Formats: sequence, structure tokens, C-alpha cells
Amino acid sequence: MKEYLDFSKNIAIYAGNIMKQYYNNFTFSYKEDNTVVTIVDKKINSYLIEQVKKKYKNHSVNGEEESFNNNSEYIWVCDPLDGTGMYVDHIPVFVFSLALVHNGKPIVGVVYDVNEDKMYYAIKGEGAYCNDIRIHVNDKKLGELGYRTNIEIFENNIIDEVALISELKNYSKISSIGSVARSCMAIASGYFSCDIFPGTNHGNCDIAASYLIVTEAGGKVTDLYGNNQRYDSDIKGAIVTNGISYNEIYEIIKKYIIE
Repeated sequence: MKEYLDFSKNIAIYAGNIMKQYYNNFTFSYKEDNTVVTIVDKKINSYLIEQVKKKYKNHSVNGEEESFNNNSEYIWVCDPLDGTGMYVDHIPVFVFSLALVHNGKPIVGVVYDVNEDKMYYAIKGEGAYCNDIRIHVNDKKLGELGYRTNIEIFENNIIDEVALISELKNYSKISSIGSVARSCMAIASGYFSCDIFPGTNHGNCDIAASYLIVTEAGGKVTDLYGNNQRYDSDIKGAIVTNGISYNEIYEIIKKYIIE
């Protein structure tokens, strides 16, 4: 497992260098879903595939921008630049996210915040860390002072976010920082308590590494319907919590699920 973690960290360092190299000089375009993509996303994604083919020839890659299907039970799931919109706007809230998923379950996860030079990581069953220091979720209950929820706001057909926010703001501070993986690292570190993510297509690329790091830090993560899910294919959104507040959050969320 440590070999996989070291490989992940090396890819993350490369990704961070590319992010810094192009920060003031990049090109971007829009995908079919009207989300933005840059040369940075593409270069990092392509580099991951190149390195996996060299080192783990029997593995597959499921990337936000490019994939390589080798019909393997081991799949590297990657969002090369989570927070691309923030990157384009020169707001330093963006990270690299990579997980090794075995038979649908993340077993190694890395999220690298180049802006703060913070490497978050976890191996299944071995706890969660930031720059080699053990991290843990907080124990705040919904409604307590300091409880903060991040909600990724974008067009979706799975949840009525406006109505959800209208109720949830009575019990929690609400933010939308523009990077779900960075928000999840705030949960794993005890600063945030919850993230509600409506992403479906390629949503596993955003959540796979965060799922492992948050759960290893003591949190609880499910899809928006309260179920466990695979992370080697599209997901049904995500509820990412500190665990202690999960049941209360879920009872609110399920009122606003679009059938």
C-alpha cells in the first residue's frame, strides 16, 4: 500500500508544479456541460495515465478529463484540478485529487493543496494525515456554534439546492468555496462539519480520495440517498460529514431530493 501512496504523492507534486507553472499563463475552454477546463487539467490527467501505464500496466485510469480502461479491478480515479473555475479566476482554492480504487472501494487517497503546500492522504485502515500529522473530524452537532456546511452550487437534477439552503441556514453557516475536495479536507481536519455535493457524472473523480480521507479521519460519507456507493464510476452525489451530525443532516437533505 505504501508503494501506491508514494506513487500518488509523486503525481500530486507534479500536478502542483504544473498548477504553479501555468497559473498566470494558461488557456481554457468549456466542456459540453458548460464547466471550464484548462490546459492544466489536461496535462496532469495525461501525465497520470502515462505514469500508470509505465508502473502499473494492468491498472486502469478514470480521470475527469481523460480515462484509460484496462478492465482492471484497480482503477486510479483522478480530478487533476478540482476547483478549475477558481483557478481560472485566480482565486487560490483548488487542489489535486487522486485515489486508487479496488473493486469500487478507495484504498489509497491523496489530496494536494499546492497553495498551502498541504498533502492530505490516507491508506484504508491506517488513519488520515496532513503533512504526516494525524488529522480528525470535529464533534460539532448540527446547530452548534461553528458548525459549517459547504454546498457545491451548480445545475443538477438530483437535489433542490435553493430550498435546501433555505432550511439548512437556520442550523449551519453555509459556504460554497468552489472545490469540493478542498472542502472535504477542511472536514477531515475539523474545520468544516459537512459538505453536500450534487455531482453525478464523473462525480467519483471529485469524491473518491475525499471519501477515504474523511472516513479515515472519523467521518461518514454516503450518496445523497443515504447509501454506500462505488467510486469507480458515476455517483449519486455525496453527503460528507463529521459523522456525529450525519443523521440530522440526512433527514433535512432527503426532503429536497428530486424524485
